Amino acid sequence: MTREKSRAWRETDLSALAHNARKIQSALAPGCRLMAVVKANAYGHGALPVARRLETMGINSFAVACLEEGIALRRSGIQGTILILGYTPPELAPQLHRWKLTQTVADAAHGQALAGCQLPLSVHLALDTGMHRLGIPAEDHNALRRLYELPGLHVEGVFSHLCVSDSLSPEDVAFTRLQLDRFYGTIQWLKAHRLEPGDTHIQASYSIWNLPPQPCSLARAGIALYGVCSDDSPTARTLDLKPVLSLRARVTCVRTLAPGEGAGYGLAFRADQPRQLAVVAIGYADGLPRSLPQQGGEVLLHGMRCPMVGRMCMDQLLVDVTGLPCVTPGDTATLIGADGQQQIRAEDVARQCGTITNEILSRLGARLPIVTTE
Repeated sequence: MTREKSRAWRETDLSALAHNARKIQSALAPGCRLMAVVKANAYGHGALPVARRLETMGINSFAVACLEEGIALRRSGIQGTILILGYTPPELAPQLHRWKLTQTVADAAHGQALAGCQLPLSVHLALDTGMHRLGIPAEDHNALRRLYELPGLHVEGVFSHLCVSDSLSPEDVAFTRLQLDRFYGTIQWLKAHRLEPGDTHIQASYSIWNLPPQPCSLARAGIALYGVCSDDSPTARTLDLKPVLSLRARVTCVRTLAPGEGAGYGLAFRADQPRQLAVVAIGYADGLPRSLPQQGGEVLLHGMRCPMVGRMCMDQLLVDVTGLPCVTPGDTATLIGADGQQQIRAEDVARQCGTITNEILSRLGARLPIVTTE
């Protein structure tokens, strides 16, 4: 569906995506390659168009959250390594094998169960260096050795995740350093015992921003690849990144309210003077936080900021356009992105709703078509 026929839609700027990929790659250590994290439909940007554009740049490593996401990319012709970062039940190992997907080993028992399927499987070993989520404890060398000895498991990588690398507080910086020491100590132990770690990776977006280049072969870029930060917290360095996504919707009608009249569910908005309200065809069923109008949410119309008012509906919301001339049905309202000289950033929406951009973007609904631009 094209934007001309859509009630609401996402725009994914593939040229901005390519720009970001180049900037991130330039910030990595020599020989370190970018692994593009395209889970959750590429953080709402469209996993397939994102992966296809990055493939044209020679990027051939991708990370997803689950088996279904990996299969969807393979069905659409995406080549290279597709690493599943999350847990896949061992009984689904035949699907991993069929679609040539690389599976994270979540813990020792998971690795043993995968090997019990008696199929050759490519895996990356997750090391728990302190986050205590998925992973084999980095100090459990015996468990690691046993995983290498399991028939059918082809260890092609070892990685970990830094849980406080988004913080520059001295305490968190010290914990990140502890995690790094544990990770590299385990990599050295593997090599000393002739256990080939394959691709190593520990940096994600914030550790690309906040750490010096790391001596790994891969770096997993997620939110940074899409040109936004999770929030407005400071980072040790900045990269010249461009927002990739814009969110837009149609004005469907314009209403005039007399003083004292109300609008919307519960008549939560009351006109204190003659007011004009535009009805915009997007709502919480499209993934927007229902509280956004009460948290200072705005849209851009004709390059002007207009406040959301009343209660957001499942499929619509109300915007005060009093004093803004020539708002008519069919006009485009921008909820994230630029219009003229004005811009609403994903970080702004996240801050208003008390969350992070990762959530705002990844929860955008499936009924919002994705229109790609270059």
